[in-house]
Amino acid sequence: VQLAESGGGWVQPGGSLRLSCTVSEITHWTVAWYRQAPEKERELVGFLSDGGRTKYADSVKNRFTISRDNTKNTMDLQMNSLKPEDTAVYYCTTGRSVNTDYYPLHWGQGTQVTVSS
Repeated sequence: VQLAESGGGWVQPGGSLRLSCTVSEITHWTVAWYRQAPEKERELVGFLSDGGRTKYADSVKNRFTISRDNTKNTMDLQMNSLKPEDTAVYYCTTGRSVNTDYYPLHWGQGTQVTVSS
């Protein structure tokens, strides 16, 4: 499975940004986004199963939304009310989920998101 992100860039605090990811084959996989800020561990932003089950990190709840389109083999991350602490490299992944646990198997190359004034 190959993944490729697009849509990263710079945005001011309070702004919005939408990341997209093209997946060679998305059906039946759970999709998820991770991020890694400088000198911090990589963290799970959230996931969306093929059946519609979701989980988000507390730090992004009610601000970020993951969506998917199985007909187009794409997944998106809509980010609103962005904060400087959201600055990171964002990765799209596909994998398996069991209840609230997610196990990534395939990774994109990452795209930089910078939130600053």
